[in-house]
Amino acid sequence: MARVKKTNDKRDRIMNAAIASFAQYGYHQATIADVAREAGVAAGTIYLYFKNKDDLLISIFEEKVQRFIQEFHRQLSREKNAQVKLSKLVHLHLVEMQKHPDLAAVFQLELRQSRHFMSAYPKTDLKVYFDLIGDIIEEGQQQGLFRKDVYVSAIKRAFFGALDETVTSWLLAGKNYDLAHMADPLADLFTRGLRE
Repeated sequence: MARVKKTNDKRDRIMNAAIASFAQYGYHQATIADVAREAGVAAGTIYLYFKNKDDLLISIFEEKVQRFIQEFHRQLSREKNAQVKLSKLVHLHLVEMQKHPDLAAVFQLELRQSRHFMSAYPKTDLKVYFDLIGDIIEEGQQQGLFRKDVYVSAIKRAFFGALDETVTSWLLAGKNYDLAHMADPLADLFTRGLRE
């Protein structure tokens, strides 16, 4: 059966309903019926757009991450200084997760429980995000702002890991503090460590 085109309001509504359902009930406990009820569609309608629940989860990750990265690229393109870009990326990441707590819960907690997602993980657009981080670090090295004796491949993963763990800790603590306030100290930690 052919999948319906990706630019579809009903498809987006289903994805947003899935985010809310997965965040509320947990990925394994949430059912297609829960998603359908949240989206205001018949359960069978979901299968016109997604093969199954795993496909829905992976699609959420791929499409939402892609949108975030496009927006991050757009905003970072205004900056010339790599150190400013790196700090701004920390802010953008944490602010977006705070603005979309259900999506943050799906990204940080629920995705890791899907065996199918974990096997498909290397094929996702996350590599594009790592490349964005790596490009900023290399740009900082070229500008003479960041030290050249660091391995970019290791630093970009450490940088992402710090963001990832910061958001996960915020979720597990019940979102009871301002995540965006963590941005300055975290950005400072990395930019100081990378400085020439």
